[in-house]
Amino acid sequence: MLSRIAESLFWIGRYIERIECTARILDVYLQTLVEDPTIDQEATCRSVLAAMGIEYDGPVDQNVILDQLLSDQSSPASIAYAVESTRENARRSREVVSTEVWEAINTTYNAMAGGGWARMRPADAFRTARERANMISALMDHTQSHDDGWQFTVLGRYIERVDMTSRLILTTTYSAGSAASWQLTLRACGAHHAFTRTYRAIESPRAAAEFLLLDRAFPRSITYGLNQAAGCLEILDPRQRRIGFGSDAARIIGQARARLEFLSLTDLLSDLPGEIDTLKLVCADATDAVAKRYFEGAAAPEWLGGAL
Repeated sequence: MLSRIAESLFWIGRYIERIECTARILDVYLQTLVEDPTIDQEATCRSVLAAMGIEYDGPVDQNVILDQLLSDQSSPASIAYAVESTRENARRSREVVSTEVWEAINTTYNAMAGGGWARMRPADAFRTARERANMISALMDHTQSHDDGWQFTVLGRYIERVDMTSRLILTTTYSAGSAASWQLTLRACGAHHAFTRTYRAIESPRAAAEFLLLDRAFPRSITYGLNQAAGCLEILDPRQRRIGFGSDAARIIGQARARLEFLSLTDLLSDLPGEIDTLKLVCADATDAVAKRYFEGAAAPEWLGGAL
């Protein structure tokens, strides 16, 4: 496969996942600000911006959050930026992207660029973003061959998911890890229903952390995402099954998996911010290693380690 096409498919996977995750974060946290007047609005907004890697000078409120994370096409952390980047990467790989996927991406871009989302209520814009991202992901899974190109898309999807779940957990550490903040994080990950079914009446911060970090059956946990990314890398490099980790990306992902698998939950929680920072570096380093191995040495974007 041409490195240009592989690179575009990888970034389509990441950007589509970023659209959905960012919309979830905005929906949950802004709805909480509206429903609970006792919450410190500026502190909550700053924690969300910090988790997304945005440094903002001056007062912060809901309007700033909406601008930086929803509508500003020049902000690498925004949904608008991700939609535009998805379309550009789809255009570059048009020969392998199915007609259905291209039409869905193009329709989403035109609605966003035409100001349709800006005229919606924020909650409606978030729901639309999630629905469009889910639809595009489903179309990619069901209308394209599951060949190497599809593996690059899935690899990008799960690396991004690990990164975004890590950042959501980081917002919890900014809130001193309270039970209420963990509930917000579970909701932002779309994990609250699955969590309550798994743990029944136990809704402690420790149980929530265990679920989001270590659960092997929930598709948005960090362990699940690392396992899926490792599976994609193994398929892309069949020699790995015989000689072990043949690429730097596989080694980086494998070491992160082993650490989560064999480190006790108590040890993980004793320095949760440090562990999350390590996972963010894993995602950035793995992306850089994939780029160097498969994309003719192209480096990851400079903002990857910061904004997303």
